[in-house]
Amino acid sequence: MPQPEIDLRSNDEYHESMQSSNTPSPKNWRLSAIVARSVGIVAIALGFVIGMYGLDHPESHWLQTALGLLVTGMVAQGYALYCSIKRIQHLKS
Repeated sequence: MPQPEIDLRSNDEYHESMQSSNTPSPKNWRLSAIVARSVGIVAIALGFVIGMYGLDHPESHWLQTALGLLVTGMVAQGYALYCSIKRIQHLKS
């Protein structure tokens, strides 16, 4: 029974050899929008929960953490909206 050949190339060499051409692959806008929307929802929810805890303990760093999570969630939701618009434009063309 023949043994399979082991590929000893580095990760970069392996991925370069797997690319068949220099044409970019199409962007999956729907998947990007779903991931961004999910991350945004989770970040905003955690921001509100941590913010409520931070209001009970105003001397702690939790209010700044909550604000960072809220901003991150809003940016993720904005990117999800951008991906949705790009997907619609791609479908119409």
